[in-house]
Amino acid sequence: MDQRIIDLYDTYTHGGMNRRSFLDRLAALVGSAAGATALLPILQNNYAHAQTVPENDQRITAETVEIPGAQGLKGYLVKPANASGKLPTVIVIHENRGLNPHIKDVTRRMATEGFVALGLDYLSPMGGTPADEDKGREMIGQLKAPDVIAYGKAAVAYLKSRPDGNGKVGAIGFCWGGGAVNNLAVNEPNLSAGVAYYGGQPKAEDVPKIQAALMLHYAGLDERINAGIPAYEAALKQAGKTYEMYLYEGANHAFNNDTNAARYDKEAADLAWKRTVMFLKKNLA
Repeated sequence: MDQRIIDLYDTYTHGGMNRRSFLDRLAALVGSAAGATALLPILQNNYAHAQTVPENDQRITAETVEIPGAQGLKGYLVKPANASGKLPTVIVIHENRGLNPHIKDVTRRMATEGFVALGLDYLSPMGGTPADEDKGREMIGQLKAPDVIAYGKAAVAYLKSRPDGNGKVGAIGFCWGGGAVNNLAVNEPNLSAGVAYYGGQPKAEDVPKIQAALMLHYAGLDERINAGIPAYEAALKQAGKTYEMYLYEGANHAFNNDTNAARYDKEAADLAWKRTVMFLKKNLA
């Protein structure tokens, strides 16, 4: 697919234009309104593919839980069905659409790797993630930064206190959630490890506050997010922080999202996932 189309969709999904403007510009790129309409199913997420680990998979148990410390905050808690002993725990932080079927699937995947995984719904205090993705993006835009941090901290405290957890908490996030992981690492000293997929970077002056080990995944074609890499990496090095950073050449923003045919990159996603699981197991043991 023409990279200009993918870049246009990326701008649209991150609040750079409204739907009407996006469709008009897409039609101009492909030559007609009919062509633009035909491309939409490829550009948009198809949650029929969000069943890498089915909801009824016998390897896991899943439930919706309420998170103390933040009114109305809920999450999708998944853990191995037959685990013995205390397990490492991980918060899974969604993209800017909320806790959708894809992120729930990622949460289930984490559980099959041996973690107690919490897919945190940052929109639950506002009524929960809606089925309409455009509405979800609008709601994400209404979240206040202090609340985002407070919800993450409440989730850390919740997982840290669980009797089936080993007391160590990590976080993995994608897109908006990748930025949320970076900011949680700045603000939560009890976070042991953070994995940010193509996430926005914190201010350089805040980096010394980070206590967690970090793994940072970036897409080679993601110019918008990648512009912040040099300052972030320089600050991490200067502060002597523990981090690993990987750039996946030729991959687009959201390359891990296997429900999005236009941007999913299986090779990059599989390699990043393998690295992520090994990193979290090492730092949350």
